[in-house]
Amino acid sequence: MQRVMCKSKVHRATVTDADLNYEGSITLDPLLLEAADIREYERVQVVNINNGARFETYTMAGAPGSGAVVLNGAAARLVQPGDKVIIISYASYDDAELVDFRPRLVFVDEANRIVTGPARPADPAAAPRPGTLV
Repeated sequence: MQRVMCKSKVHRATVTDADLNYEGSITLDPLLLEAADIREYERVQVVNINNGARFETYTMAGAPGSGAVVLNGAAARLVQPGDKVIIISYASYDDAELVDFRPRLVFVDEANRIVTGPARPADPAAAPRPGTLV
């Protein structure tokens, strides 16, 4: 049996812009995509902490190091710059794959920089396998 699980998330990112007149998607800093193991054009769910809106879209890469979290197209109506959002990716797993499974959790500061600490390496390449805190 396959189970759909939270593969990864970027927690409490700050929306930097909303562009109603751009094709639909969410533009993210590629450093966030890499840290959360989310690929460009991958489907994600976005949860707006400020107003409770939940919606799905796909990712696009912005400028590296920009801290970009930009909602484009119709989704731009569901956020305001400065809103806090959670960006979640999901994947299907067999029960055998879930024995030691943990989603990859990426925490960011107000500027959408990855928060580091003993269990949160700054270099995504040095990050532990999916399922640990980043």
